[in-house]
Amino acid sequence: MKLPFVILLTALFAASPAAALDAPKGPVMLTIVGAVTEPNRDGSAVFDLAMLDALNGRRASMDTPWTPGEVEFSGPLLREVLKAAGAEGRRLLFRALNGYSAEVPISDALSLDTILATRLDGRVMTVRSRGPSMLVYPFDQDGALFNEKYFARSVWQIRQIEVIR
Repeated sequence: MKLPFVILLTALFAASPAAALDAPKGPVMLTIVGAVTEPNRDGSAVFDLAMLDALNGRRASMDTPWTPGEVEFSGPLLREVLKAAGAEGRRLLFRALNGYSAEVPISDALSLDTILATRLDGRVMTVRSRGPSMLVYPFDQDGALFNEKYFARSVWQIRQIEVIR
């Protein structure tokens, strides 16, 4: 008699997907769609600021073409964000609030210390300061990245990342 109950429970747990990501408690800052294995809302992985802050990150001071002089960017490493979402793909399509989009090979996240910056000079980035987040390449670590190819990939006002297989 107990065996059918165990089978029923097993079937119920197997049928309901388990989300490894907690649900955001604050306003959603970032949505990752597409090939993700750790969704927490409607098949997507969504993050609030606290969730992004909890990931391993980086703080770096550098000159960029978009800022006056050297500034400090900080936030989670892009590879840590993708890992939390369970991203399984080869390309990323970043979409900005203003309609700009850029395709980025996932290898940029895996092999470079790219930051999904949420802070500029220690202050949370707003839409006026290129927030809520910005993809920042490690220009401070490798001067060869300081060129148009990587400038075009440095999306700001990011609203969504699509993971493409």
